Amino acid sequence: MDAQPQPLLTQSQPSAGKVMLTVFWDSRGPILEHYLETGSTVNSERYSDMLINKLKPAIRNKRRGLLSEGVLLLHDNARPHTAVHTINILQELHFEVLEHPVYSPDLAPSDYHLFGPLKDALRGRRFATDQQAKNGGERAMRQEWEGLKLNLRSWFGKEDGRCAMMEEAPKDRKVPPW
Repeated sequence: MDAQPQPLLTQSQPSAGKVMLTVFWDSRGPILEHYLETGSTVNSERYSDMLINKLKPAIRNKRRGLLSEGVLLLHDNARPHTAVHTINILQELHFEVLEHPVYSPDLAPSDYHLFGPLKDALRGRRFATDQQAKNGGERAMRQEWEGLKLNLRSWFGKEDGRCAMMEEAPKDRKVPPW
């Protein structure tokens, strides 16, 4: 009788779970990087709370005068973004939401030019804790942002192109100029 080979025993090493990052940015760089609490899901209440208690103060600190000029927000049509509660909060904040056509990649630049390269930069890396994962993500995002700025310059011939998740545009302009 042939002896069967012994199964190979491996020892798994614990690693951090998945962490969800939400980024609000304009042509000058990230305005807010927010990590969702572990075990939480994004819903209208959490998203609205982030707009009020995280994004608005971040805009006030990083983009002086933008709140009084008017904020144009481009986000996708996910349920938490389009819920009645969220829409009411956006109106209270006086944020104007740009229409986002369904399945429109040209209006979701962060999906293609920030998060894709960010995922590539982090692929294969293991982190022992959620905090290490966040720190690694922040470092990678800083590096990827430099590449995104170069793309903005090549697309528009200047760094302040209007391709952004949240943008600063003249009041008479209703849609990004692409």
